[in-house]
Amino acid sequence: MALLSIVLPAYNEEQNIVNTAKTLSRLMEDHGIEYELVFVSDGSRDGTYDEILKAAEGNPRVKGAEFSRNFGKEAGIFAGLELAAGDAVIVMDCDLQHPPEVIPRMWELWQGGAEVVEGIKVRRGKESLPHKLSAGLFYKIMSMLVKMDMNSSSDYKLLDRKVVDVLLALPERNTFFRALTFWAGFRTESVQYEVQERQFGESKWSFWSLMKYAIANATSFSTLPLQLVTVMGVVSILFSVVLAVQTLVKFMTGTAVEGFTTVILLILIIGGFLMLSLGIIGHYIARIYEEVKGRPKYIISRVTDNVLGSVTGTWKRERDRQGRSERNGDRYDKF
Repeated sequence: MALLSIVLPAYNEEQNIVNTAKTLSRLMEDHGIEYELVFVSDGSRDGTYDEILKAAEGNPRVKGAEFSRNFGKEAGIFAGLELAAGDAVIVMDCDLQHPPEVIPRMWELWQGGAEVVEGIKVRRGKESLPHKLSAGLFYKIMSMLVKMDMNSSSDYKLLDRKVVDVLLALPERNTFFRALTFWAGFRTESVQYEVQERQFGESKWSFWSLMKYAIANATSFSTLPLQLVTVMGVVSILFSVVLAVQTLVKFMTGTAVEGFTTVILLILIIGGFLMLSLGIIGHYIARIYEEVKGRPKYIISRVTDNVLGSVTGTWKRERDRQGRSERNGDRYDKF
């Protein structure tokens, strides 16, 4: 029987873990779907991982991991994908703002041959005006930079195992999961949903965190900002030519204005373009620097006992040492 893995990145979501596990478990059992729930605590500062352990003790289909620190949502998603053992994998928010009721429809589409099932938002639910404006600006920027319509897209989607394997094989450290599923291709279907209200807690996304997220994802997925440097250079040159012609005409007609107004204006405009260009180039150089170092996307410090396989983290070294000691008949103290 096919297995469905549901990946749930979590950051300071201790109030939602138990309810989410119960809700999803009940839904899967009602529809006769073989499943596992994969929680990833992204360096949470509350009791999120403790709640994951409690859920795993009460249900062997629940497993989880905790990062050594906060590595971000993208890292949480990819860690969950690597931990997942299912023939199909669904990624969704831990707070159930992605409605679980859509999952059976996704499962049906996958059984019908779909390799990617995209969750498309038809309504964002109740949001404060600042959050709605910042989210709208985020999606407009991302749609322009990655050349895809990101306004209704989300991280809520189902991926076939072959798609998951493709994404995990990508060598890059800076990833944008939402756009990579578009980039990967494969046979795609979609389902529509309305964003639900949170039962517990508050959104962790602020205006600035959304902007930082947009910039990081845009530069990891698109070279358009670098091309804007060339555009700014052309605009600067054209503006300079226009001012030069104007200055010469006034000088020839004897109406030139005394002082350095034109020179100062040119310096300010060109200087502004240069500083902005250096900032964009510097950001891409930083990305290259991060990729060249080859550090892992995340570090896992702890996992539940039912997690098998090989995942980056100190727990792996501990288990490797345990395995070697057991084979050699030695005893040791865990670190």
